[in-house]
Amino acid sequence: MSTPAAVPGAANTVRAGDTRWPAILCWLAVALEGFDLVVLGAVIPELLATNAIGFTAEAATLVATLSLVGVGLGAAAVGPIADRFGRRYTIIFCVLVFSIFTILVAFSPNVALFTTFRFIAGLALGAVMPGCLAYISEHNKSGKTGKATTLTMTGYHAGAVAISLLAVFYSHNWHLLFIAGGVAGLVLVPLLWWKLPESQEFVEAQAAKQAPAQSTAMAPKTGMAGLFVGRFKLVTIGVWAASFMGLLLVYGLNTWLPKIMADAGYEVSDSLVMLFVLNLGAVVGLVIAGWLADKHGTKPIVLMWFLLAAVFLAALSIPMTSQILLNIAVFITGVFVFSAQVLVYAFVSAIYPPTARGTALGMASAVGRIGAIVGPFITGTLVTAGIAYPWGFYLFAVVAVLGFAAMVIVPKAVDAAGR
Repeated sequence: MSTPAAVPGAANTVRAGDTRWPAILCWLAVALEGFDLVVLGAVIPELLATNAIGFTAEAATLVATLSLVGVGLGAAAVGPIADRFGRRYTIIFCVLVFSIFTILVAFSPNVALFTTFRFIAGLALGAVMPGCLAYISEHNKSGKTGKATTLTMTGYHAGAVAISLLAVFYSHNWHLLFIAGGVAGLVLVPLLWWKLPESQEFVEAQAAKQAPAQSTAMAPKTGMAGLFVGRFKLVTIGVWAASFMGLLLVYGLNTWLPKIMADAGYEVSDSLVMLFVLNLGAVVGLVIAGWLADKHGTKPIVLMWFLLAAVFLAALSIPMTSQILLNIAVFITGVFVFSAQVLVYAFVSAIYPPTARGTALGMASAVGRIGAIVGPFITGTLVTAGIAYPWGFYLFAVVAVLGFAAMVIVPKAVDAAGR
């Protein structure tokens, strides 16, 4: 009797006693992604003010754009790799690569190398989050992905807050900020190797594919092919559109909210506080959304979240004389805008089979990253035209409604064969 071929990572599957480490390590990896993605925005003012290594406004725009392009390409490429070679090795490799190239950014002698190193780091950064979300959804034995996904994504905001605080004190020495992110990643790599086992669900799916009795016709499709089998076509189209709209909102607001509110007549210092309040709301929203999604189902909660995001975004167009009332409105907006996007990832983790889950998450993230580039561009155009307030908020509200519409067409459940 023939024996199935060995499955990569089978010797490192989840064992009793390992249950906490994977969740902690995936959270830390996502936190590093948040740190290293936001660090560029934190140091650009210093780079421009000092003309460091020849930086100009045009060079800063190019670096920021290519960094996001790299993130999107990395997210798109990682899925088939994670579905073929496993979550564990993919996560470890990506953390190692972005850590090395983030450190190299700090020692770049000119803008060209700075841009090149940042682009390569972006490729690995974009791959980390989909890999971690695929892993953590499979590590969660309850089969409910809402809370597991949203709690993991709080790491991103923790990393973003950490670099924001560090930048207050060390932005004058921008090299140190990049070095800090890179060194933290290199410290994490041995922990990942030691304490991050391969996903048991992935190992079992690979073993089933390789079993001699397994019918090729009955086996779930892998990679991109698995995203367009039967009713998965409709799922894929819907979640791609929703992810695009979700990240357009997230990046559009994070990039331009202080400027829009300043144009509306609010104090600049108050506008900066609003950005912090918005992201604080995001963390609270992630916790609440995950709990509700596991209790009531992910699709109805993501639909409600997009609709409520639209309502509160439109409400921000109304002038408010009370600073307390305004910050409450901004906080509630953050609750719904940020977690609506993450709930899309939770839905993806739950509905696709393990053989295509990594690809599904990677592509949803990659398409979303296009929205991340488009959002700040469109909002910036409105700012330049002098109509960002109130029309920017009307635009954001429409985008949230489009995200709702995209998720409406998505089936609530599909089996592994796409039925």
